[in-house]
Amino acid sequence: MGHYPTGVAVVTGRSAEGEVLALVVGTFASVSLDPPLVSFMPMKTSRTFQKLRNCDSLCINILGGEQQAEMLAIAQRWENKLDGIDWYPSPSGDPILKNSIAWVDTTIADVVEAGDHWIVLCSVADLQVTNSVAPLLFFQGGYGSFAGAEQVSRMSHEILPAIHAAHSTSEKLEDLAHSIGCEVSVFAAISDDEFATVFSELSADATREGGLASRFPLVPPIGDSYMFDKPAELQERWMNKLKNVSDEVRERHLKRLAFIREHGYLLALLPEAGSNAYDQMIRATREYKKANLTPLEERSIREAIGATRLDYDPREVEDDEIYNVGSMVLPVRDPSGMYTMTLRLAQLPHGVTGADVRGWVERAKAVVRDIETAGSTESTEGN
Repeated sequence: MGHYPTGVAVVTGRSAEGEVLALVVGTFASVSLDPPLVSFMPMKTSRTFQKLRNCDSLCINILGGEQQAEMLAIAQRWENKLDGIDWYPSPSGDPILKNSIAWVDTTIADVVEAGDHWIVLCSVADLQVTNSVAPLLFFQGGYGSFAGAEQVSRMSHEILPAIHAAHSTSEKLEDLAHSIGCEVSVFAAISDDEFATVFSELSADATREGGLASRFPLVPPIGDSYMFDKPAELQERWMNKLKNVSDEVRERHLKRLAFIREHGYLLALLPEAGSNAYDQMIRATREYKKANLTPLEERSIREAIGATRLDYDPREVEDDEIYNVGSMVLPVRDPSGMYTMTLRLAQLPHGVTGADVRGWVERAKAVVRDIETAGSTESTEGN
């Protein structure tokens, strides 16, 4: 059954004493149109359902893909389950979660015993769709959402300005790669979860095999050049893609976001293992590029990217120190003024002075300005 996805809903109610109740279920279903009936199947051991069963009415909230954090908070609490979660009363007075896709006001019609679960049949009193977005799904032990073909096509169309801007400055990008002796790439955000490579140039010392795939997920440490300018809740969602992230790692990523916001670039330094430190990340991005990944495979890819062993501590370089820089990223504005693009330098020469690294940064920043100018020109000419 782990290969069959299910939607996620939250059943809410109020006890006779006024206690606000909430129960996460993955078994909500439509049963009948005439009369209108729906159902859900809680475990017999559920203490919350023992209370919900005695409520005069229940409201079933169908959750959207962006409500995973709310759902987990509700599922992990024993009481006060809706503390800190925005909601408003349904016509029957039960909680409707603010960002739910839809709500269904019901009363319990029957409860049927079924092994270690109850089948709860509910009569529908009222319902409404309030937020038409992709639903939250449970599949192979993980939660997520999906994008249909039309959504993917629309997102691909939205990165066309980035493609035009990058290729309009191709000579500058090529010169940057060959003068330093490295790989130069431009990435564009397809969504808040994914980057696509829209330009890549290799010097004689760089290889295609040493670069990231043409499409890869935004999982820390990947994505700080995009996330630094985003709301705190989106940054938190990005960091939570790493399972059981420690306070130390979380603090490091927050410092990197602050550093790139102030300085306009970030470095990752190689450990003693040298360039091989990127092998795991490169393999993971190539796996991600494959179609039809299961949630289990996606989680494995995220874990592999997050476990990459480089020195990500943000720092300013000292001119006389020697550095082995693994990569450098710089945020780039798109024609709308949003930071949706990234310039990345990788496969860089080793054993260089901090003064050399500073020179790379300044030359890369000049190319960033060229890309932004080209994007602005493309936008004006298209009006």
